[in-house]
Amino acid sequence: MTDPLTKYPRPPFEAQAQSFPGKTGKMGPEPDHGEESYKGADKLAGKVALVTGGDSGIGRAVAIAYAREGADVAIAYLPDEQKDAEVVGNWIEKAGRRALLLPGDITDPAYAREIVERTVKELGRLDVLVNNAAFQQPNQGVTEIDDALFEKHFRTNVFGPFYATKAALAHLKPGASVIFTSSVNSKNPVPTLFAYSATKGALSNMVIGLAQLLAEKGIRVNGVLPGPIWTPFIPAGMSEDSVKSFGSQVPFNRPGQPAELASAYVMLASEESSYTSGALVTVAGGMPLF
Repeated sequence: MTDPLTKYPRPPFEAQAQSFPGKTGKMGPEPDHGEESYKGADKLAGKVALVTGGDSGIGRAVAIAYAREGADVAIAYLPDEQKDAEVVGNWIEKAGRRALLLPGDITDPAYAREIVERTVKELGRLDVLVNNAAFQQPNQGVTEIDDALFEKHFRTNVFGPFYATKAALAHLKPGASVIFTSSVNSKNPVPTLFAYSATKGALSNMVIGLAQLLAEKGIRVNGVLPGPIWTPFIPAGMSEDSVKSFGSQVPFNRPGQPAELASAYVMLASEESSYTSGALVTVAGGMPLF
């Protein structure tokens, strides 16, 4: 038995900064995506999943876990993240599953349609869509937020998942699952992440609305609300001072690792969760949400 309070590194961390979206290998300490620890149990055997933002962070952990649970996995990611994506592809193939790498920009509706079509064409079907790709940049005040930057938050975090989900509906069968990566910020918005928090509020609302709209089709829709998670988002989307103390605000007094979220995504995609739809699952180290 492992004490969750001491299982992973705790702040203070070294000061570090990256440009968005950040590189996994440049982080100190490097995140754990379950590369050496996640053990599968065939919970997703024979399924095909598409994970956006699957090159790093939570998306990487989900892709690795899904492969070890028996799914073939397509990952969508920004072209600049090709090297990280290839690493994930290798982990998927090491699990004995097929990997499909799909570089592009989720803010483009044509690309969102393309990744769905290519997944179905090359992997044969689509059973699970994980809308995980996101953009984040801190702000000091409302008047300091550039109009184009505010729009970019919504185009990436809200429009992209909408485009991908809309395209996927032509292929999803009864029993399929759509999962959104929202955030604890959807319920507890952070003033210095005003635009980001607003998009996550929209995503959580979309989960609940889509769960009702798609129930008659037998398609389940759920969301995961991560708390502070140690991903390239952090040095790329926060000040150096915030990075040093990152995770200290929750009862566990440390950030979560991407590997610690994988089980939630597996659970929501699996047949065992056949009655779970419209749920918002919090994974936040004891952080209270209401």
